Amino acid sequence: MLNLHRIGIPRALAWGFLGVLIFMIGDGVESGYLSPYLLDEGFPRSQVALLFTVYGVTASIAAWFSGALSDLWGPRRVMLLGLCIWAALQVFFLAVAIPAHSMGLLLTAYGLRGFGYPLFAYGFLIWVTAVTPPRRLGSAVGWFWFAFTGGLPTLGSLFASFAVPWVGAYRTLWISLALVLAGGLIALLLVREPVGRSRLAPAGERPVATLLGSLAIVWRNPRIGAGAVVRSINTAAQFGFLVFLPVFFTDTLGFSLAQWLRLLSAMFATNIFFNLLFGVVGDRIGWRRTIAWCGGVGCAVTTLLLYYGTVAAGHNYPLALLLVSLFGATLAGYVPLSALMPSMAPRHKGQAMSALNLGAGVSTFLGPAIVGLFLGPLGVEGVMWIFALLYAASAVLTVFLTLPREAAETAAGAVAARQSAA
Repeated sequence: MLNLHRIGIPRALAWGFLGVLIFMIGDGVESGYLSPYLLDEGFPRSQVALLFTVYGVTASIAAWFSGALSDLWGPRRVMLLGLCIWAALQVFFLAVAIPAHSMGLLLTAYGLRGFGYPLFAYGFLIWVTAVTPPRRLGSAVGWFWFAFTGGLPTLGSLFASFAVPWVGAYRTLWISLALVLAGGLIALLLVREPVGRSRLAPAGERPVATLLGSLAIVWRNPRIGAGAVVRSINTAAQFGFLVFLPVFFTDTLGFSLAQWLRLLSAMFATNIFFNLLFGVVGDRIGWRRTIAWCGGVGCAVTTLLLYYGTVAAGHNYPLALLLVSLFGATLAGYVPLSALMPSMAPRHKGQAMSALNLGAGVSTFLGPAIVGLFLGPLGVEGVMWIFALLYAASAVLTVFLTLPREAAETAAGAVAARQSAA
């Protein structure tokens, strides 16, 4: 029998990891083809970019609230709220907004649906950090990101690559709703762990103080603020890529939509396995070192390789497969950040996770916003350089991501150095 504890999965939360995987498969079904689908429906490129940006804004707000609300209500109730929002707004999106061919309705339906997946998925991540012992936290969050990116967009895009030719793009979006409901019910009905069923904040702490504290910690503790910025850079390119790479690969490089969807699945199939690897590596060699070199520097290099390599080779599927896989692997280098952030604020773990989730949410609109602003004047090459430079900047920012003990030792060393110099 598989020893879940030995491989880093808290046994009490095992069904939750499966539920998150299936939920995110449903959420990720649209990720590789919604942009070209809407373009084919006659919506201008600028409006499609705006749609993804609005979705990202609401997702970032929900990501912040996921930590604060988990402190107040408990992670399980936050996950339930996220599931209900996603399902209700998806029905409105498909049954009303798309048939009406109204951008206003699309912005309302799809934009508000952005509140759904962060509340569900990041609510579970907070549940994981609340019950996992520190010595196994890196591995546990690695499994969370394995489930998260295994669905969005890896298996979701792979599923779409077969479903869209079979039943059509529109009907595939209805199937995604069924997958989300199945995953949500698995997690909510089968996980019985008691900590996540009640509030995480100390008894007597007022709701307003909890909500404000989850935002104030960003500037009250500059290391947490730096970590939130690093997290926002982490997946900014991922969400930006979903806006313009489908068109770049199909129209410029000559790949079919099915080939692009499989390349996207390969990118994140690699990513999900490296999520596990870098979770373990972070526990062994240090969380901060893993983030800086495997994540920041690695992504800066592979982002440029992805562009220049595919442009030089043209319609070369094996090389494209290799390059997207390299990017997916280095993207996983940021996984230990989910263990490092709550450890930097041990007395306010929920607030630290809110800041982390806020950074994750910001990335969902930062990437599309960069594409919307710079794709026209700078082209694909310029946008790829912007993302590469952001990744390099995130590697530099890890200098500030020190644990309380490390910070104290650094300060003591600086005082000693000044005294000896005097």
